[in-house]
Amino acid sequence: MPLMGGVEQTGAPVPDEESDDPQRVAALRGAGVEVDVARVGYVAAVLGLVAVMVVAGVLLAAGIKKNSQISNLQANGVPVELTVARCLALIGGTGQAPAGFECTGTYSYQGRHYTEGVPGSANLPIGSTVHGIVASHDPALFSTPQTVRSEHSSVARILLPAVVLTVAVALFVLIVVRRRSRSVKA
Repeated sequence: MPLMGGVEQTGAPVPDEESDDPQRVAALRGAGVEVDVARVGYVAAVLGLVAVMVVAGVLLAAGIKKNSQISNLQANGVPVELTVARCLALIGGTGQAPAGFECTGTYSYQGRHYTEGVPGSANLPIGSTVHGIVASHDPALFSTPQTVRSEHSSVARILLPAVVLTVAVALFVLIVVRRRSRSVKA
């Protein structure tokens, strides 16, 4: 049908016309959504593997650092005397009795003063002295002789995160390479 100015109507419905076609109405109202399930699965798998890799990497780094700190204290430990500055009660499940205590104290090493937490959960009197060990290369690394004797570097501390990280990286590479090879073929 010709319109004014010689422009022909293309058959598109006029906005105030009613349509009896339910598909057409759904599309006009924005309800028609197509989801590529394969793509959603791919994105979810990739994001899940990235999350696993991040967590495993953080745990691996923490395990390596813990082993290093234990070795450093055992090999380069220097005795110091810490003076307890405060102890705070840690509230347990019901709040009726403390679950333990978190104590901090101060000590000096090579003319510098440090404030660190005291390992353990005992309620230490303020002003009391705790025999401690600091690492000569990292004087902020404080522990007690009993804790240093009971700790040891462990391969198990880094083995599980390393295995999980390796498997996650391998799966990630496999999924990404497989997806890309499919898209190249298509």
